[in-house]
Amino acid sequence: MFATGIENSIPTIHGGRTRVDQMESCGHYDRWREDFDLVQEMGIPYLRYGPPLHLTLVGPGRYDWSFADETLADLKRRDITPIIDLCHFGVPDWLQNFQNPDFPAQFALYAAAFAERFPWVQLYTPVNEMYICAMFSARYGWWNEQQKDDRSFVTALKHIVKANVLAMQEILKRRADAIFIQSESSEYFHAENPAAIGPAEFLNSMRFLSLDLNYGRRVDS
Repeated sequence: MFATGIENSIPTIHGGRTRVDQMESCGHYDRWREDFDLVQEMGIPYLRYGPPLHLTLVGPGRYDWSFADETLADLKRRDITPIIDLCHFGVPDWLQNFQNPDFPAQFALYAAAFAERFPWVQLYTPVNEMYICAMFSARYGWWNEQQKDDRSFVTALKHIVKANVLAMQEILKRRADAIFIQSESSEYFHAENPAAIGPAEFLNSMRFLSLDLNYGRRVDS
């Protein structure tokens, strides 16, 4: 599969007061047909794509499918296969951030509703870059909850991975042959001197935490 993507990243900054909506920043909401034209012009048959979560999941069990209906119908007409990106670095205001224990269950309901509405979709990335999302939101303090401690990081990662797993289970109930393409960062820490070997090994284990937890692999970090 050779794919491109149109990013639907929506983290918040400034203590949750400002949302950074990548689709808005690049003009996609107004020019999505032109964007799809360009994908088609380049001859790329797969597009990593998804509706903006904060505008689609408008409340508990409440959804606004208007943008998704229009754009996904157009991709289907063009015979461009979407890899559906359901959650990309942010949640709706009413869910606050990734410290919220209600997020996994609410997101699973959203994934179920999406799979029921678009039964022809087979390829999914339920939660994009789970590790990066948790690190940037709850360890580096850049996005969403903007925390910088281990407890916040572990809490965010726990909720994010649980959301991803529950979403996969709900999608599979409605599309048994669904395929999940987990997107994660690619990084490696090199020890500059002997004293750095231990910390580098720790960081190189930690970077796999999201996938280890997602697939039930014993963690060592």
